[in-house]
Amino acid sequence: MENFTPLSAALGGALIGLSVLILWLGNGRIAGISGVAGGLLRPQAGEAGWRVAFLAGLIGAPLFHALLLGAPEISIRSTYPTLAVAGLLVGFGSRLGSGCTSGHGVAGIARLSRRSIVATILFMLAAAVTVFITRHLAGG
Repeated sequence: MENFTPLSAALGGALIGLSVLILWLGNGRIAGISGVAGGLLRPQAGEAGWRVAFLAGLIGAPLFHALLLGAPEISIRSTYPTLAVAGLLVGFGSRLGSGCTSGHGVAGIARLSRRSIVATILFMLAAAVTVFITRHLAGG
């Protein structure tokens, strides 16, 4: 289990939870990444600034980490067309589910939202079925 890193995983989870809490208490908004990013496509007055700052933090934090501690070694074994289709399906699923795993799975479950709990269960089931099909039935 060379990739088992419980301390860094717990710290990362705590930081994600803290960012969700700060956004909710400070701005009254739910930290669903698809909603935050989607709101930039048609921003309302006073909405763009916090959305850009939140997304800049999402992008900047790993870059800052890489500068301090070095970049982790990442290998992706999928082709670019596969990644593109996967990204489109995730985007479609986020719209269909009225939110993404961050909005439902982190912020929604923390608020004990039944709708978010059901959505997260369905996300996880869909992911498990997809992995099973692609790895075991489709020969991936």
